[in-house]
Amino acid sequence: MIVLFLMKKLVFILSLLCTTVIHAQLNTDRITAIGRNALYFDDYVLSIQYFNQVIKLKPYLPEPYLLRAIAKIQLSDFHGAIKDCNTALEFNPFQPGIYYVRGFAYRNLEKYDLAEQDFDKALQLSPENRTYLSLRADVRASQKKFDEALLDIDYLIKREPTLATLYYERGVICMQKEDTAQAKKAFTTTTELDSQNPSNWSALGMVNLMENDDQEALDNLTKAINLGSKWPGDYINRGIVFYKQHKYTSALNDYDKAIALAPQNAQCYFNRGVLRHELGDYNNAISDFNKAISLAPDNYEMYYQRGFTLLQLKQWQQAIADFEVLIERYPYFLPSYYLIAQAKQALGDKKGAFQYRKTANDLEEKKDSIQKSQINTQVQIASNNPKTKDRRREFSAQTAQNQSETSNESQQQTSSTRGNVQHRRAELVNEGNIVLSYYSQQNTLRQTNYFHYIVDTYNKQEHLPSPLHFTIQELSLTAEMVNQHFAQIDRLSQAIDKNEKDCNLFFARAMEFALVQDYSSAIDDCTRAIHLNPNMILAYFCRANWRYKLLDYQRANGELPKDYALAFEIMFRDYDYVITSQPDFAFAYYNKANMLCLQKDYKSAIKHYNKAIDIDHDFAEAYFNRGLMYIYLDKVEQGISDLSKSGELGIYQAYNLITRLQ
Repeated sequence: MIVLFLMKKLVFILSLLCTTVIHAQLNTDRITAIGRNALYFDDYVLSIQYFNQVIKLKPYLPEPYLLRAIAKIQLSDFHGAIKDCNTALEFNPFQPGIYYVRGFAYRNLEKYDLAEQDFDKALQLSPENRTYLSLRADVRASQKKFDEALLDIDYLIKREPTLATLYYERGVICMQKEDTAQAKKAFTTTTELDSQNPSNWSALGMVNLMENDDQEALDNLTKAINLGSKWPGDYINRGIVFYKQHKYTSALNDYDKAIALAPQNAQCYFNRGVLRHELGDYNNAISDFNKAISLAPDNYEMYYQRGFTLLQLKQWQQAIADFEVLIERYPYFLPSYYLIAQAKQALGDKKGAFQYRKTANDLEEKKDSIQKSQINTQVQIASNNPKTKDRRREFSAQTAQNQSETSNESQQQTSSTRGNVQHRRAELVNEGNIVLSYYSQQNTLRQTNYFHYIVDTYNKQEHLPSPLHFTIQELSLTAEMVNQHFAQIDRLSQAIDKNEKDCNLFFARAMEFALVQDYSSAIDDCTRAIHLNPNMILAYFCRANWRYKLLDYQRANGELPKDYALAFEIMFRDYDYVITSQPDFAFAYYNKANMLCLQKDYKSAIKHYNKAIDIDHDFAEAYFNRGLMYIYLDKVEQGISDLSKSGELGIYQAYNLITRLQ
């Protein structure tokens, strides 16, 4: 009765009965595998639902708690992740990944001492894990345990002496320790190991500026900017160098560029205001200081500069107001008293002026018993490090599950300038497959023709609850959408029970299974649809796509089948059937080309991309991927040509690659 009640309440269980509806025994291993699949494909809400059901059925297993904690981490539910880890540890206190997940959650909650304890425990159980060591170094540095943090980083450097990110991390810790000499040495090494990453030159230039080595700072910051840096701090810092060299026009240009990149950055406006004051452009300087203070009202140095500029404009009362704000925050900053006295003298308030001078003199006489305040009243270095992708702060689901970590540096150090695609540091990675789905996130900038009449014809027959669309960007489902698809699986299963000869019912249910990431069931239903209708072209296309997704998931989890090559051959047969039956089906050529790329058969891949481009001359993704194939074959000029074309058609990552290749 309990099982029947759960089956009635939890409609998703029907997805487990796709191949044979006679199964009444719930297979928690299968549910967990599907949940892992959803987790791998970033469907965190969906994966949590799967893990919830495993926990309800077998609450004594530690694994579903850990997996659910991983999903919660990705959703920034750190407290919930800690709670799940606590439960998992009650059942298995010897799995390092659980301590890692909980430590990561504590770190994000700034409970650094607890995080360090968890990383210590994880390292006791897995002493050589790079991620654990890196994160322990991070939390130690956050606690100002700099020497201990450096011990962890230095140990990693001994293991991997050519990994640039480790030296970058060492430099960051040395900067926190205020050891600029060691920081400079570390950042210099990063530029030697990875000269194409603008963040490395940014960091080195910032250290040069702090050491007053202006020419080196100028050279290194310019290198960062020429490599495509979009961090406004590079322009701010280079502007400071120009300012110190009295190259005011160049400094103003850099501050203008910094503001264009970061219009909400108070420091940009402040530095430009200081420069404008220096040039006697007081009104525009006041405008900049007003904007800076509106963005950072707690930055009291800005009140001083605005007040000082207001004095030049003889706006005495406004100047006094700014200096009074400063005195309230820094009561021992003597220049404020003298400047207020000057303003009051100009207003004819001799008594008030005398009182402020007397207060300043009294404080000066007590200098041995008080600590006079000092503030920075000059242009300010953009001392926050460029927001590079820092793997110490990234969560690794693979590490949490004790799966192998990659040592490929290109995967470890990429720019994290998120948001606008054209500002992102691109990697030499193919654009993904074109798939069929009810949902899509179409990029309106791309000019690829995501249409084929055979899909339009099928949609008009209304066999499915919604029309199908070609897309390269699938939509992640909300909890409500997930429930709707589970319910649809239920309805389709009932319909199939009544009519097992309808190929469209099986294809419809296959689509539903694919949407909830149960690719094995989707493939099975697709196969049954093809058995009933061998000419169902869309079923062949979808089955090939889902076979790849299942294979990709297995590969990522170290579960590759022994007949790995055969798996590709089966996919190729499905794509070839589509191509033979429908020679103008560009997406089949394109997807098959992507599979050939994975097998490093670049020449054959190019031939298939050629076919796709012949059919659709605006196929942006095919140009991009073909460009990469040419580069892999050392045909750089042809590769750049294709990348340029893909950029024109909307794939702006191509421009970052072109710059680096040239």
